Amino acid sequence: MAEKNYYEILGVAKDADEAEIKKAYRKLVRKYHPDVSKEPDAAERTVEINRAYETLSDKEKRAEYDEMLANPYGRSTRGNPFGQGSNPFGNGFNGGGFRYERHEGEPFGAGDFNFEDLFSSFRQSHTRSEQPYGPIKGEDQHAELSIDIYAAYVGAERSMTLNVPTLDEHGRAVYQNKTLNVKIPKGIAEGQQIRLAGQGLPGYNGGENGDLYLKIKFHDQPDLYVKNRKDVYQTIDVKPWEAVLGGKIIVPTASGRLQVNLPANSQSGKSIRLKGKGIPAKEAGDLYLNIRINVPPVESEADRAAWEKLTEHFAAKQA
Repeated sequence: MAEKNYYEILGVAKDADEAEIKKAYRKLVRKYHPDVSKEPDAAERTVEINRAYETLSDKEKRAEYDEMLANPYGRSTRGNPFGQGSNPFGNGFNGGGFRYERHEGEPFGAGDFNFEDLFSSFRQSHTRSEQPYGPIKGEDQHAELSIDIYAAYVGAERSMTLNVPTLDEHGRAVYQNKTLNVKIPKGIAEGQQIRLAGQGLPGYNGGENGDLYLKIKFHDQPDLYVKNRKDVYQTIDVKPWEAVLGGKIIVPTASGRLQVNLPANSQSGKSIRLKGKGIPAKEAGDLYLNIRINVPPVESEADRAAWEKLTEHFAAKQA
């Protein structure tokens, strides 16, 4: 038997389930594949990894192998699961397999899309020949999509063009434009994700593509922003006499033009809460109107006279 057993080669426990074994195998293959690895024994390691996976991913072969581990000097009652003198993976990838390219700092999008190393670990099959371990689904990818708050109130659709890596007819990594349509559902909250099926990394050996997940982030503006994922805060300008007298005012908001009851003697920095007027999620957020008293400019003698009279009134009151 080898110096390391198959479980140690894949770095999994002996009671690891099928998903854990596959995950460990895929990670090691990407690390040691001869096309990308700089390790001097990469080819040998790849063959060793493949052999371990082929055995542990098959229930009957794994049971036979476990019996051999438990009784290394006994005769197996199941026969040789690997075939007499056989190498279950032959010579590993036989010069085929996939290339695994990494492009640090490559631009994948612009504007509202932040791709955070999206497609940086690109891979593609060089050959269509079937491998013993079968098709492998491409990895899911994650990115951030920044949208304006109004889009969450009414829903929207965006088109975006990515500059994504692929392989040309000579197997060389090149970039090509790819246009995606993204539907932004009404009521989406910050932190939620939009799934674009099949837009992740390509699958290997006939496997389906992974998915692309876009995490929503709202544009922050000085006078309009979101807290707690769905509560909206908006600054509104109020004239001095409106703030003093109070009453009903019309305010244009992300939720539309709303009639708001402004309390008398309102002060700058105070806020009015409108329940359920935030992001219209499944449980709607609230809208907070932050009051900012806006003094109009003096543009005529009549304006000046009015302010002077107001000044005299309050000066006399304080005397």
